[in-house]
Amino acid sequence: MADDQEKTEQPTDKKIEDARKEGNVPKSQDASGVITLFIAILSFLLLFPYMSSHMIFLFKYYFSLHGVPLDKALMIDIAIITIREFLFIIMPITIAVAVAGVIAAFAQFGFLFAPDAIVPKLSKLDPIKGTKNLFSVKKLLEGLKITLKSFTTLGIGFLFFFFYIEELPTVALFGLGDQLEWLQEKAIVLSFIMLFIIFIFAIIDIIIVRKQYFDGLKMSIQEVKDEMKNLEGDPLIKAKIRQKQMEISKNRMMSEVPDADVVITNPTHYAVALKYEELKGAPIVVAKGKDHLAQQIKKIARENNVQIIQNPPLARSLYTDVEVEKTIPEALFIAVAEVLAMVYKTNKKKT
Repeated sequence: MADDQEKTEQPTDKKIEDARKEGNVPKSQDASGVITLFIAILSFLLLFPYMSSHMIFLFKYYFSLHGVPLDKALMIDIAIITIREFLFIIMPITIAVAVAGVIAAFAQFGFLFAPDAIVPKLSKLDPIKGTKNLFSVKKLLEGLKITLKSFTTLGIGFLFFFFYIEELPTVALFGLGDQLEWLQEKAIVLSFIMLFIIFIFAIIDIIIVRKQYFDGLKMSIQEVKDEMKNLEGDPLIKAKIRQKQMEISKNRMMSEVPDADVVITNPTHYAVALKYEELKGAPIVVAKGKDHLAQQIKKIARENNVQIIQNPPLARSLYTDVEVEKTIPEALFIAVAEVLAMVYKTNKKKT
């Protein structure tokens, strides 16, 4: 039993689907960061002329105020124009980043609507469990990963930024347009360097996150058995249902024997009850049985004055080839017709 409780089996599709319903999906923050940063950089490059035009407008507006006395109305006007222009500059990037977050989530685990994940749970407020999670090995590894990523990214970024600082005295002599062009060029280089570093960390993070996710969903052998039992039904219950269905079918079959025209036997092991129906154009098998069930059919036939004919080859063929409530095949027409003719002739003599 101890071995059965070890989580050695890969999670089933149902286990993964149940986890999704609870909002438990493999999500790499680094992968989301890469996608978001890439779209943000791309948006920045595409929108830079638009953003720079608003920045230039704002600078020109400030320069136009040189020598103008400040009063309450002017300060309100400056605040309104500044806020408006900053919104014009920031909003496109903000919207692009928000869309990028949605795309990043969809790329990792598809569309997910998990209302169970937002339902408040008192278990989440357990301080003991929270303390254990805070000092878990997983949290320690997460902290080390963040520290390594931060130092690597910031270190390389600062190295390039230091080189750019050396150019500032020269750039200060440029016009505003040239300064913005220099800023754009350096921002592109620095952004793609940072993006490449984060991309490397993201690949590593995706591998780690997915491994931890599927390891966390692993099941014991007993859990797999229980799940299969729940999905397919308890074998004992299914057996009882089949037994009950067979009993109902048997009782229905036996109720048809009194209306049969003849029961053909072999004579001990098989018994097949036939009834001729003009609408169907051929005799049908209304009941059949072997051994004990054959004896019951013959007993009911005798009690209801249904004639019993011994014909071993025909009885075996009918039992083997024809299902209950089905018409006999053409190959047996002649043999069955001879039996029915014998039965009708006997019945006429009795009357």
